Amino acid sequence: MKTEKKSLNVPVKKQGVKKKRSFSRKAIYTLLILLTIISIVPFYMMIINATRENQDILGGFSFLPGSALIENYRTMMDYVNIWNGFKNSLIVSVSVTVLSGYFSALTAFGFAVYEFKGKNLLFIFMLLMMMVPGQLGLIGFYELNNAIGTLDTYIPLIVPAIASPFVVFFLRQYLSTTLHPSLLEAARMDGAGELKIFHTVALPIMMPAVATMSIFTFIGSWNNYIVPLVVLFSPEKYTLPVLMGFLKGSQVATNLGSMYLGIAISVVPIMVAFLFFSKYIISSISAGSIKG
Repeated sequence: MKTEKKSLNVPVKKQGVKKKRSFSRKAIYTLLILLTIISIVPFYMMIINATRENQDILGGFSFLPGSALIENYRTMMDYVNIWNGFKNSLIVSVSVTVLSGYFSALTAFGFAVYEFKGKNLLFIFMLLMMMVPGQLGLIGFYELNNAIGTLDTYIPLIVPAIASPFVVFFLRQYLSTTLHPSLLEAARMDGAGELKIFHTVALPIMMPAVATMSIFTFIGSWNNYIVPLVVLFSPEKYTLPVLMGFLKGSQVATNLGSMYLGIAISVVPIMVAFLFFSKYIISSISAGSIKG
């Protein structure tokens, strides 16, 4: 009789566990859907308001697009050439992303693989630099570029970002856990030089981490406002954030539709790039972890 009671209780317990799991899943999915809606609504409002007239925007929000998109675009283009700013931002952001990814990986490879005097001290100094806000050195940065004659060029926007302390730190930690010393020894026994070892062994292993950092580097460079504002003087060289600041201070600011359109043009490409590339980054990281 005791064995029969036990056998009857087991299915009941399993059903109870299944109900709890299904309830928790539903609650999690509901919360995730709610958070997704909350995150999407502001961007949806921005895109919709870019197609509406000024009076309609002041009258309240609408889920349906308006018919003033072309008019808002013409009003905006009368004051700023936003596509020229788009091109400038793209040149700077792509250059920063490529150079930062490569040279930060090279620096991280040196910290992770080689032993040399002052290695730990240099690494600690680099970590300290991560904690110092860049705005504190802005005046000195301006004076330096003024002395060497690189103001009103893209050099101050690209060259200082070649070796980012945070990217170096992240890549160094990643490489320390994934690169086995036996791979380096095997490559050296085959007669490979140190640079060839970096390009053929270390860099492919680091590519998931480099891809992850590259997307954040690109977004950070694209949204950079204060440094281009300080070092660039020619309007035809302005990046998109500087142009948007100029647009906000002009007569276009009274036309909210044009303002929303300019913001949408500057933001939507970043959203699209992140949506398309984030899944590849995540999949590459998981693949790299399986290989490691």
